[in-house]
Amino acid sequence: MTRTVTILLTLLITVKSLHAAEGASGIIDMTGSIMGIVALALFIAAYAAVIFEEKLHLRKSKPVMLAAGVIWALVALAYQAAGKPDHAHSAILHNLTEYAELFLFLLAAMTYINTLEERNVFASLRTWLVNRGFTLRALFWMTGVLSFFISPIADNLTTALLMGAVVMAVGGKNRKFVVISCINVVVAANSGGAFSPFGDITTLMVWQKGKVDFFEFFAIFIPSFVSWIIPAACMAFAVEGEKPEVSGDSARMKTGARRIMALFILTIATAVSFHNFLRLPPAVGMMLGLGYLSFFGYYLNMKNTPEIDSDSPLLGITENSHRSFDLFRKVAKAEWDTLLFFYGVILCVGGLGQFGYLAGISSFLYDDLGHTAANVLVGILSALIDNIPVMFAVLTMDPVMSHGQWLLVTLTAGIGGSLLSIGSAAGVALMGTAHGIYSFGAHLKWTWAIALGYAAGIAAHLILNKNYFH
Repeated sequence: MTRTVTILLTLLITVKSLHAAEGASGIIDMTGSIMGIVALALFIAAYAAVIFEEKLHLRKSKPVMLAAGVIWALVALAYQAAGKPDHAHSAILHNLTEYAELFLFLLAAMTYINTLEERNVFASLRTWLVNRGFTLRALFWMTGVLSFFISPIADNLTTALLMGAVVMAVGGKNRKFVVISCINVVVAANSGGAFSPFGDITTLMVWQKGKVDFFEFFAIFIPSFVSWIIPAACMAFAVEGEKPEVSGDSARMKTGARRIMALFILTIATAVSFHNFLRLPPAVGMMLGLGYLSFFGYYLNMKNTPEIDSDSPLLGITENSHRSFDLFRKVAKAEWDTLLFFYGVILCVGGLGQFGYLAGISSFLYDDLGHTAANVLVGILSALIDNIPVMFAVLTMDPVMSHGQWLLVTLTAGIGGSLLSIGSAAGVALMGTAHGIYSFGAHLKWTWAIALGYAAGIAAHLILNKNYFH
């Protein structure tokens, strides 16, 4: 009985809140309703669980997936009470379409990265760097430069993990070198990822949304470089010039590694061509590229026929005699926690948008503060919250801005995550692999230098790309 009364009261309060103005999109302002407040509280609680993932030992996808489902149930109930029973269905389909494009794109990219890793491409690069006899200061600069230029292709998370492994292999017990180099790698990877749709999820979302063309991203190459080189120059003074011990470890690339690298480049070109010339989603081009890889895998298997065990219950193929290249094993090794996390984030933010929260935030940021101030603030928020939900919220708000402002928010969301170690996937991942050495506090000591780079990168964009602001 008590529950029934509570539900009825909730519906009454919700319906009373629906007298606010309704926008052209059919979204009703329900920010003051109980359902709207509960939805916002759910998202905050879910994202708090994401932030404390390491302490809770709870994968980040789980709380946001749960929150997404409950939030959209609340959206459906609220709009049914408002006499619009079909609104939630049509609204969620839009979010699911956006997620499907992102999912397929990332699945193809992650499969290629996993394949290159299995073919020892990254291990051979790490071995080469470790055993060349460079000084610590030279390795500091080399890992930074490589992070900056690999990130636009392999994404900032993969690049940070790769270069972080190099730093820890070389630095050994030299904690000071490892900490400073890890910070340098995170900043370089995030800065490098800012000027390429393949370098960060935020740039990918901006590109897929059609806000910035593929080649226009390169306009923020110099601002991105400035945002890395300034903190790197500051930190370099703290790195010693001694030579580390050579490990003697070796790793060679497996058959087909170079051809798979070429196929990955061809896949990127295909995705760009599909988007620019055929006006098709880039994800379709990436999936075509996955087709390239599947046929090349078939070719490798024809060259390396496995031995068959007739006693095996699985078509005579044992675990040890499995074909040398299995595409579906590479797909299975994709970062499913990350992919499902994006599902939760996109639907959570989309659901909050249906309650009118994003319209209110957009009005405050882009009408009251102004475009430039708002986009600079977006970068700072990215360091605190993570750039993915922040950028998706901006894209959902869809403020009317010049190309220069869309490039600015892409830049700030990318490099702003470097201000704190928890502001980017690259920083969080390295804190996990270099646990007890690279930490939030260690990164915070150099935030002042990173902030100088952040400000200088923004200034460089405003000066060099002023023609984009018309």
